[in-house]
Amino acid sequence: QVQLVQSGGGLVQAGGSLRVSCAASGGSFTNFVMAWFRQSPGKEREFVALISQGGSNTHYADSVKGRFTISRDNGKSSTDLQMSYLEPEDTAVYYCAARLGSAFYTTTDEYDDWGQGTQVTVAG
Repeated sequence: QVQLVQSGGGLVQAGGSLRVSCAASGGSFTNFVMAWFRQSPGKEREFVALISQGGSNTHYADSVKGRFTISRDNGKSSTDLQMSYLEPEDTAVYYCAARLGSAFYTTTDEYDDWGQGTQVTVAG
């Protein structure tokens, strides 16, 4: 188990950039695949991006590919999601999540621990 605390996000104009960050504590960070999900009002939580334990492999939802970049710093037990060319459709609460082990999953039920959520609003 690991505790996740998020920061960042906010309000930005369409076409702009934002970063959301997630700091982990209480567990061996390198044992976890880290991921970002998002949830808009009235919609289910959806997968955005994930990164492998060592950081060398990443996977993105088609809707954000080429615009978002996930990264991690294992020395600092943290993961970031850098979002560029933001669109109003990207408006959501963004959540970081951790899954013990090396397998890649894109569904919420596979993730054990979650951050508190961070609002990202893109004004059109």
